[in-house]
Amino acid sequence: MKSVEVFFDVSSPWTYLAFEGLEAMRRELAFNIAWRPFLVGGVFNAVNPTVYEFRNNPPPAKLAYQAKDLADWARAGGLTITWLPRVFPVNSVKAMRGCLVAQRDGQLVPFARAAFEAYWRDDRDISQEDVLADVCRTAGVDADTVLAAIAAQDVKDQLRANTDELIERGGFGTPTIYVGGNDMYFGNDRLPLVRRALTGAD
Repeated sequence: MKSVEVFFDVSSPWTYLAFEGLEAMRRELAFNIAWRPFLVGGVFNAVNPTVYEFRNNPPPAKLAYQAKDLADWARAGGLTITWLPRVFPVNSVKAMRGCLVAQRDGQLVPFARAAFEAYWRDDRDISQEDVLADVCRTAGVDADTVLAAIAAQDVKDQLRANTDELIERGGFGTPTIYVGGNDMYFGNDRLPLVRRALTGAD
């Protein structure tokens, strides 16, 4: 089975959908996923600033359809997603550092899932450390350890390095999926193509 890397940031509802979709696909097809936490704001600033233009002046028809589209995808994925959360966009840097810390102990998936749920399902501000402490408890990881470690320079450096690597590899947002090293797919709606790449349908 080909290798799969996923660069992701929990601040995106489409990434929440892709996260759960890929985990389901992994269980079905028995492949490994290398989850690569990064900071999507850093990528937007460097190579995709049009995101901010849309946020500042969204066409009403497109914005209305986006809400409908997300609701359709959420139903299809069996997820509850709040659009829009009260705090949007959210500063996800501490949550993404937390993903890196949890990853050291093999707990990235439950931590990331709890962060997605806290923000997108429960409408909680994951930039706040008390909320992240609850995320840790839900994921079964030690909150004191995670909250202390996210301030460490090596964790900060790793998040920046992952962000820079995605830019260098041609990525421009979240989720960005690589199959077999350099075959890139962007977005939750590309998962059928990822499946084809993994199963040799092409």
